[in-house]
Amino acid sequence: MASPTQQDLKLIEQTLIIPSSTATISLPLTFLDLPLAGPIYVRRQFFYHFPHSTTHFCKTTLPSLKHSLSLTLQHFFPLAGNLISPPPPHKPFILYTQKDSVTFTVIETSANFNHLSANHHPKNLKDYNHLVPKLTHKTTYDDNDIENNTFIFPLLALQASVFPNHGLCIAITYCHVMDDSCCSHFMKSWSFMHRNCEVVDLKSTPCFDRKIFRDPKGLENVFLRDYFEERKTWKEKLIGQTSEEEYVKATIVFAKEEIERMKIWALNQWKKNDHEVQAPQLLSKFVVTCGFIWSSLVKTRYRNENDNDDDEKEEYFRFAGDCRDRLGYKIPEGYFGNCLTLCHATVKRKVMKGEDGFVNGVKEIERAISEMKNEPFKDVGEWRDTFKKMYEVGSVLLVTGSPKFNVYETDFGFGRPVKVEMVHSFKCMSIAESGDREGGLEVGLVFKSGEFEYFCAVIEHGLEALKC
Repeated sequence: MASPTQQDLKLIEQTLIIPSSTATISLPLTFLDLPLAGPIYVRRQFFYHFPHSTTHFCKTTLPSLKHSLSLTLQHFFPLAGNLISPPPPHKPFILYTQKDSVTFTVIETSANFNHLSANHHPKNLKDYNHLVPKLTHKTTYDDNDIENNTFIFPLLALQASVFPNHGLCIAITYCHVMDDSCCSHFMKSWSFMHRNCEVVDLKSTPCFDRKIFRDPKGLENVFLRDYFEERKTWKEKLIGQTSEEEYVKATIVFAKEEIERMKIWALNQWKKNDHEVQAPQLLSKFVVTCGFIWSSLVKTRYRNENDNDDDEKEEYFRFAGDCRDRLGYKIPEGYFGNCLTLCHATVKRKVMKGEDGFVNGVKEIERAISEMKNEPFKDVGEWRDTFKKMYEVGSVLLVTGSPKFNVYETDFGFGRPVKVEMVHSFKCMSIAESGDREGGLEVGLVFKSGEFEYFCAVIEHGLEALKC
């Protein structure tokens, strides 16, 4: 299916939504924000059935969307500001002034709503580009002088795309100075305001207090050192690299029953084959689903490799762990910022391609989670070097999203989303609760040409094997 062209898109309007706050606020970043400060963006799209014309949308829905967004930003006003990254040795911070605003774009598209909002079948990754709001950085000096520049990164952009008489996509792009938990809080607050337009008070308001964090181990010094090193690489990232290769995105949905079989099979194999590391009593659906996907993806992407040297390479699985209950003191439920640690599992490629790839992937992911629970910032001084090594000597699969955010509860009054999509790169997988299969999970993956069909066969074969 062809991607929408410029002729297929119509800009309805672009509005600057200004929070009604007259104060200028400078918000410092915590040590947990520093690893994610900079040109790191998250893009999420919420697809809704909306069987009305664009004219109907503009007259009845758009005014209330903008009004409710304005009300919501009264509580989340720093999101209208910018991430300021001055040159070393100065620390980055968030700055909000009374002149700042959030860009809200509205377009009409002739793209096929049912095609883009469906699971299973692959969609060209470019088909999502026009539905994603853009954020553009600024620099105060010379673009060639990275070291002495001050970078200015807008934090948030929003877009509504109307598929006339079919559907509506509400999309968010945000800078990673807040984590997915905060994004979920913001989107559910906006949708709550839209459903209850006369209500100004939210069920849960954000907390911006940075003093709640303690840093007895001097983690800020470590993360600040790594931040300044990473800052030197921004020029290449900000220029952007285009690829001639075609990528497709697809979502695989696992039913609750399939996940339960994964748990039983993985535990049985673990107890049967590993007498050194005791199997846990239970495995989470996150662990077994990620282990299953990871091993299946390695078998797909390296199916034609016969080089023994390549088989000795490491496969890395990287994911974030929520620290809100791991720091030894209470973090407010509505805390606005990042409260994450970084975890990773490592298995040799030949092991992941083998018969026991699934269970070995599960064991490594479970180990990484157990270590994180016991010591959230283990080997933190080596993080940057470790993650750099991942890209240089192996291959990496990064996890975005989480089933616990209940993204399908983001109801603006049009009903539950038909589909919640994350736009990400080839090296990522997105994960969320299933929108239509209770207790299930959906996993979004990006494939190169010809990979998807083979991957589906690997998945099908793997699920059949679990029944034995």
